[in-house]
Amino acid sequence: MNFEPIVAFFLLLLLLAIGEIISIWTRARIPMLLVAMIGYLVLTWTGVFPENITDQSTIPALASVAIAPLIVHMGTLMGLDVLRKQWRAVVIALGGLAGSLILVLTIITLIFDFQTAASGIGPISGGVIALLITTERLTELGLTSIIVIPIMIQAFQSPIGMPLATYFMRNYSKYFLSHKEQFKESYALSFNEENHATKRPNILQNNIILLTIVIGFGALAMLLGNVTPIHYTLYSLVFGILLVHLKIIPKAVLDKANSFSFLMVALMIVVINTMGGITPSDVINNLPAVLMLLLVGISGLLIGGFIVSKLVGWHPNKGMPVALTALFGFPADYILCEEVARGETDNERDRKVLFDELVSPMVIGGFVTVTISSVFIASIIMGMI
Repeated sequence: MNFEPIVAFFLLLLLLAIGEIISIWTRARIPMLLVAMIGYLVLTWTGVFPENITDQSTIPALASVAIAPLIVHMGTLMGLDVLRKQWRAVVIALGGLAGSLILVLTIITLIFDFQTAASGIGPISGGVIALLITTERLTELGLTSIIVIPIMIQAFQSPIGMPLATYFMRNYSKYFLSHKEQFKESYALSFNEENHATKRPNILQNNIILLTIVIGFGALAMLLGNVTPIHYTLYSLVFGILLVHLKIIPKAVLDKANSFSFLMVALMIVVINTMGGITPSDVINNLPAVLMLLLVGISGLLIGGFIVSKLVGWHPNKGMPVALTALFGFPADYILCEEVARGETDNERDRKVLFDELVSPMVIGGFVTVTISSVFIASIIMGMI
């Protein structure tokens, strides 16, 4: 079955729109991406969607260009005053990974074997790169019979992790909003940035100029990532933080350039495509190992996140979602913050402050788990087989 690119794009966009409606209707209890990913899986299994519908839409090419600029945009949301306080998010993310690593390598090895445990730990730590490291090593060793395990974990951990993270974030949001006096510094910080922003020259208020600057620095980040050991997403994040601190571009720059929603849609379409390639027989044949890996791995993330949150003085409902970012990363971490802030508030001021409270630790946690730590964990553990 072949669709015209615009028809394929419309059908995928319709799936995202249905997910958004359900998210709004349930006040973020059911995340939009969860609906879209499960819907995509069902529609491809039943033959309603062809397996290559995302390729037919031609959107993946745009998404590959959009990632770096979107992360520059993420950087513009994080003022340096806010960022200095986020060391706790880094420690909590690492604590969650440590908890997951310990439980998976002990419990799964006892129940199944070390190869099964090792095949799951990379994807649970987060990231497509960790998945590639895992599958390449399994192929090299001739362990092709268990390659589907990390692939299935990568596909299904997001639909499990997103509702869990949303649950804890909603609980923390209620606590945060009911203790406004305790968090008055957060309210002041969020609005001082806008009230005291420096007036920019007219040329830097033009949408095309803003978009050019963001994409230019995204391209520079990609080039630096190709010639240095540092991942390009980290360069992108730093560029965004510095550009907004130096008053060259405004906070939430892609919103100001009227470009954020379209670029994010392109990226979300590629994200839901990660469910592709999984067949019903794959699910049935490997279900026991996959379910046990997910249960033990996610429990480790939660236990590690809870313990370290207590140690660094954060409310556990704020810290545990940071640990859970290993299961989904960017852009889901950002989208969940938007959905929860929208669902838990009834005025623009509270929505903005709550979003700012949630987004920095979640995005930083996602970078620590998915972008950095997962690559080291997968490389070390797979080297032990």
